[in-house]
Amino acid sequence: MSKVIYTKVKAGDLELKEKVVSINRVVKTTKGGRAFSFSALVVVGNEQGVVGHGLGKAKEVQQAITKGIEDAKKNLIKVPVMKGTIPHDQYAKEGASKVLIKPAAHGTGVIAGGSMRSVLESVGITDVLAKSLGSANPQNVVKATFKALAMLREPIQISKTRTIGLKRVFNG
Repeated sequence: MSKVIYTKVKAGDLELKEKVVSINRVVKTTKGGRAFSFSALVVVGNEQGVVGHGLGKAKEVQQAITKGIEDAKKNLIKVPVMKGTIPHDQYAKEGASKVLIKPAAHGTGVIAGGSMRSVLESVGITDVLAKSLGSANPQNVVKATFKALAMLREPIQISKTRTIGLKRVFNG
């Protein structure tokens, strides 16, 4: 499998919408009793091809969500969206989670499960077929979806690399 090349984006002037994917309560048993904390998995996107994900941990839910949003804004990438769908099929794996995303005809909608759906909607994809295979752990599913979206290439980029390769073959 090829190395994933992320097209990083700065949060600067972007108007990002936040979606909380999951909130997990963590209990640590100590000598003095139980200590509760929360972790929040958050996805941010401008619904025009930019998306990011982040994990925040804190003693209170709202603080965890805020930290998750800050982390997500540091991990923004640009995704090629063509006519509301993706340019080609893509498969990615993170941990035990595997995801498969395919382009769909206009009017199909976002056919995807919970964690994947929030990432794909945050990007601005309106028509896509997606399947989560393997583990359903929300963190790994979001990371795998993120990795799959980062591997997407526009047809123009692919044709440029192919013509460079052809020039090398014919020019020696």
